This record gives sequence, C-alpha cells and structure tokens, in this order.
Amino acid sequence: MPSNKASRYLLHIIENAESIFRYTEGMDFTQFEADRKTYDAVERCLQRITEAVIRLGDQAEALIPEVPWQRIRGFGNRLRHNYDSIEEDRLFDIVRTDLPALCAHAQSALEKLRDSSSSQG
Repeated sequence: MPSNKASRYLLHIIENAESIFRYTEGMDFTQFEADRKTYDAVERCLQRITEAVIRLGDQAEALIPEVPWQRIRGFGNRLRHNYDSIEEDRLFDIVRTDLPALCAHAQSALEKLRDSSSSQG
C-alpha cells in the first residue's frame, strides 16, 4: 500500500478523534449519556476510525506495532453489527482513555510518513 493511502487513513483517524474531543469537551459521563446527538456523533466518528484502521491493513501494525489494531477492528465490527450491545459507559471510557493515545500514535506515524516522503522526493 503506498504511503499516501496510509497517510490519508491516518489523517482520517486523527480528524475523527479530534472531532470527538471537540464534541465531548467539558462533558462528564452523565452529560454524554443524556446528549443523544453527541453520543450518536461520537459513535459515527468511532465507526469511521475503525474503518480507517481496516483500510490501513497490515501497514497499521508496521507503522505502530504497540497499538492493539485487532481489538480496534473488532470494536468496529461491534459498532456496525452489534451496536445495540455497546454500553454508554464503555464508549465514554474509550473516548477518555484509549482515543487520546491512538490519536497521538497516528499523528506520530503520519509525521514519519511525511518526513520519509519529503526525504525521498
């Protein structure tokens, strides 16, 4: 897979994570749970993130081996096929605990890809 595609999918991860951070800024779990528009927007952004991870394929593991890619892909399947079994507190926990690290890793990998592209060109 060419690095420009990988860059695009990493950017999708970052952009959707940043949207989630904006949507949930200043919210506690009770507010998040009560705000269906925000909940739905966060769920949709997480679906996009997991789809970008799927499209990254094996390159995800090569770029950032410390991320649990298979778990993220599995969570995407749950969002798409078992959405009614997702617990609100688990979704909020992912946003607060797991997503910042994923976003930081994606940003770091994107910078590395851009640096390697500019040094080759």
